[in-house]
Amino acid sequence: MGREMLVLFETPAGFALFKVLDEGKLSKVEDLWKEFSTADSARKVVNLKAFSKFENTSEALEAATLLIDGKASKGLRKFLRAHCGKDTLAVADSKLGNAIKEKLQIDCVHNNAVMELMRGVRNQLTELISGLAVQDMAPMSLGLSHSLSRYKLKFSAEKVDTMIVQAIGLLDDLDKELNTYAMRVREWYGWHFPELTKIIQDNIQYARAVKLMGDRVNAANLDFSEILPEEVEAEVKEASVISMGTEIGELDLANIRELCDQVLSLSEYRAQLFDYLKSRMNTIAPNLTALVGELVGARLIAHGGSLLNLAKQPGSTVQILGAEKALFRALKTKHATPKYGLIYHASLIGQAAPKFKGKISRSLAAKSALAIRCDALGDGQDNTMGLENRAKLEARLRNLEGKELGRFGGSAKGKPKIEAYDKDKKKGAGGLITAAKTYNPSADSVIGQLSSAMDEDTQQPSSDKKKEKKKKEKKEKNEEEKATLQADGDGDADADKEEPVKKEKKKKKKGSGEDAELQNGDKDAGEKKKKRKKHEEQEEATEMPSKKKGKKKKSEN
Repeated sequence: MGREMLVLFETPAGFALFKVLDEGKLSKVEDLWKEFSTADSARKVVNLKAFSKFENTSEALEAATLLIDGKASKGLRKFLRAHCGKDTLAVADSKLGNAIKEKLQIDCVHNNAVMELMRGVRNQLTELISGLAVQDMAPMSLGLSHSLSRYKLKFSAEKVDTMIVQAIGLLDDLDKELNTYAMRVREWYGWHFPELTKIIQDNIQYARAVKLMGDRVNAANLDFSEILPEEVEAEVKEASVISMGTEIGELDLANIRELCDQVLSLSEYRAQLFDYLKSRMNTIAPNLTALVGELVGARLIAHGGSLLNLAKQPGSTVQILGAEKALFRALKTKHATPKYGLIYHASLIGQAAPKFKGKISRSLAAKSALAIRCDALGDGQDNTMGLENRAKLEARLRNLEGKELGRFGGSAKGKPKIEAYDKDKKKGAGGLITAAKTYNPSADSVIGQLSSAMDEDTQQPSSDKKKEKKKKEKKEKNEEEKATLQADGDGDADADKEEPVKKEKKKKKKGSGEDAELQNGDKDAGEKKKKRKKHEEQEEATEMPSKKKGKKKKSEN
């Protein structure tokens, strides 16, 4: 190469420019670190050409901050113009290289070999730069790092969120104070004009009316059109004439008016503070503001400590942030954990039905966690991501509500709900058209049952005749069995003969079905009749001897 290669190296003391003596060694990147193992071998690769020292800490800080952004400071540009003509310049940052090329038309190089060379130079820096001892470098680097971190804290977007934390805290305190003062005005002036408390509900309007009116006697002649609507004004004037309140002195009224001034000034300051908070939130966390609003977003940041701390939290933590007490109580008592914390006050959750609040809060927390990370660590400062996610969440909410409506209407998942036919239902009442009903042949079994019932009614006389025949046949069979039993002896042979007869009986009973049941019923009835007859005969037998005894006694007499 005709041109020389120079290396620009930044140190806390100033800028150093090294000349590369042996460019051939840069081709072997893996072995380059060996060349910088000792100071002597390092001097053979690079040699110090020039050094530009920083005059003070502020100059060093300015140069360092510009280098972080990939820009060249005024001192660096002057230094390079003086010592770097048409040579190639090796730089540690490609952004800085592009900036130098644009401003100074110097060719810059940035690759793996250059980075390895920089590491070697950093390792042997104190040996390569004469007059720069290690004990001098340590306090310089420490001082510069402190100055740089202080500068970053002063101007970083991450730390401006402390203003949001303070503003939301002050806003909550103001609300409490305003409420306390307004209640005190109502209570104090209520002794003089108690009816006014019910007529005017708004605290600020009440304070303005009291300040303007003073004594209630003046109300009839005053014009309240700037403060109150016409109807309310007329009501106040009517009530002032017939009020039940006590009389009040001028000194007391003066003190009440001063308190009203305090309430009004606090309300004005609150409005001003809220506008400031809105502007800060839209600047620092635009995506989070688009999703949950300024107040909820600010409260989340205040609860987390800072935007960066909040960015480290997962969506599940963001969801229950502010409900820690309820969470630990639920874990302790083994009950259900809370579904939402500070995020509950977001407008999206307010729109949702009670049964969907849990689902929407979970989705909103997940999207909010992404929005917070985008705001804290992202480069872009617009709220496009937040608006997109909000639109998605609104669509999800509509979808959930639509599903619920579909479930009631019978159109969920595209399947119509087939309702049972009701003849009493009015034709115009049906909201959704249901599918045509298929013919069910099994429903015709009712007709068969009706016809069988009719047949039974008509065939009653014929069935009675059959029953009589069956009774006669049974009697004949019984007589035959008795005859066979008498003919046979009481021995084993008789027992053997009885068994087949009994088996035959059982077979006949099984085969007969309904007839067998009727026969059993008739037998039972016959046996009952026989028992009754026997019982009657016994009673008669007992009565007869008693009658005979009575006759004997009579004859004896």
